[in-house]
Amino acid sequence: MLFTTFSSILAIVQQTVPNTGTEWNWTGTPIIIGASLLALLIIPRVIEEPHVGNKMPLPFPSFFNNPSVGTFLAAMATGHIVGIGAVLGLTNLGVI
Repeated sequence: MLFTTFSSILAIVQQTVPNTGTEWNWTGTPIIIGASLLALLIIPRVIEEPHVGNKMPLPFPSFFNNPSVGTFLAAMATGHIVGIGAVLGLTNLGVI
């Protein structure tokens, strides 16, 4: 009896919840890639010790300031955070 009531309440609530548009699609991918590359260009030049540790085998190492693995991971994490923020902001503005 309790399970039936609980199921019917969930069914009613599900009908009233609007679609939030959380399906994954490719529209934000170029923005996140661009933000990550921009972070990879900026972060190794502004942190205190970007060359401590193993070097990341990137093409054009002098272009990316020859970062270490830790610097590369920090740049990618920062790029993803900034990129996701940009995608969410542009989505809420209706641009994407």
